[in-house]
Amino acid sequence: MLFFHKKKTEIKTYDKEEWTPVLKSSICTGETVAGFRNNHTGKFRDEALIRQEKDLVEFKERYGIDFPLEKIY
Repeated sequence: MLFFHKKKTEIKTYDKEEWTPVLKSSICTGETVAGFRNNHTGKFRDEALIRQEKDLVEFKERYGIDFPLEKIY
């Protein structure tokens, strides 16, 4: 008999002074990627492709984010 357990989400950390979590969306294709924008340079670091709401929930859980994310283009 097989038992399936939900994987425990390991909470990762990020430097909140240096990085801000955001959603980056393509104007042309509508593809959305969750990641972090550098507060000083504006450079974007992508972390996860968001295809459905579940992906966004997993990203937020992974980094302990409990607030709505800004969407950038």
